[in-house]
This record gives sequence, C-alpha cells and structure tokens, in this order.
Amino acid sequence: MKRSTYLLAGIVGSFAFSTFALVLVPQMQLGGMQPQFAEDEGKIVDIYPIENRGIVEAGREVYISEGCVYCHSQQVRDEQNGSDLERGWGVRRTVARDYLFDSPPLLGSSRIGPDLANAGSAKWRNEPADENFGYKPAKRDEAWELLHLYNPRVIIKESNMPAYRNLFVERKISGQRSDDALDVPTKDGWEVVPTAEAKALAGYLLSLDKSHALKEVKTAAAEVVAK
Repeated sequence: MKRSTYLLAGIVGSFAFSTFALVLVPQMQLGGMQPQFAEDEGKIVDIYPIENRGIVEAGREVYISEGCVYCHSQQVRDEQNGSDLERGWGVRRTVARDYLFDSPPLLGSSRIGPDLANAGSAKWRNEPADENFGYKPAKRDEAWELLHLYNPRVIIKESNMPAYRNLFVERKISGQRSDDALDVPTKDGWEVVPTAEAKALAGYLLSLDKSHALKEVKTAAAEVVAK
C-alpha cells in the first residue's frame, strides 16, 4: 500500500512540476507582455507590434489555408543557433514580443523555402539579389509577389515552390486590360488577374517585418531604443 502511495505521489508531483515549469512559468513571464512604446516629449511616437487588420488579416488566413506554413518558417535564430542572420533573413533574432498579436504564431517547423519573418522589410525588399541566395529579389513589391505566386519558376528557375494558380483567374479582356493583369503569356484577347485572395496574400507577405528594434534584443539599434 505504501509503495503504491509513493508511486501515485511521484506521478502527481511530476505532473504538477511539469505544469508549473512548462505552463505557469512562461505565463508569468510572458502573459502580461504589451507592445513596446517609444515616447518623445511625452508623446507616443512609435508602437510595436501593432495588430493586423483588413487585407493583412485576410491574407494571413489565405497563408494558413494554402499551407504556406508547411514550407516556410517565420522565426529568425540568433548567431549561436544558426546562420539565419548571415543568410539575410533578418537583422536580429525574433523574440516573443514579435508574435504578440499572432494567434497562433506561424513559426513553422520546416524550411523547404526561405524564412519569411522579414519578407516585407525594406532591407529584404530593396537590397540587391545575393548570388548565394538567389531568392532575394532586387525589388519585392505586390507585382513581384503575385507573379511569384502564379509561376515561381518565372522568377527563380530552380524553385520547388508549387504554383498557386487557383488564386488567379484567366478571363477574356472586356474593354481595357486590367491594371492588375499579370505579365504572363495568355491567349490573344485574354488576361490573368489575381483574385481577392491572391491580393490579400501578397499584402500579408509584404506586411511581414520583424526588424523593429526592441529593448530585449541586444543589437546596436536596440541600444538606441533603450536609452
């Protein structure tokens, strides 16, 4: 009887300790986390992160439904745990505050394609393409994103990304050609245009930017914020 009591106490104790360490401690550390505010002369001049709404929120749902999370991560590791920073996937490691309004956070578990945590940051969008990492475009904008979704290999020949042509419509031109029409081969008098879902997904991808300086990340930019 005494042996079974010890066994039961051990099981209950292990469960209680695990719950405390894996659930309660993180909740105490992160549960009350708020956006970072920067003030100038008593006025709030910067807030990070902000909650995504509208087309960005809709695009996030498309990102999930199309399974993008199975091939792309949204987490940048520090120098001690990987070469993400060297690859240009971010200017700093990502931290819990970056995902404050993401429910659930789309961290991902595989990198068949590049990490997208900063796919919309000015640095990634405007820097010259890297010969070692050809997926970085010289300029990434909505037109680039839409063409890449429609036919990835037009932009990156060795890409193994599937074409998301289900997010586009091929239709007969009525009157003027649409401003949104892709520059791709079609039948005479026809055009390929993005659906609302395609434009929302492009908008979401261009919104991804976790390069904001944060106090908890020890970088030169973060030190400026902390002062």
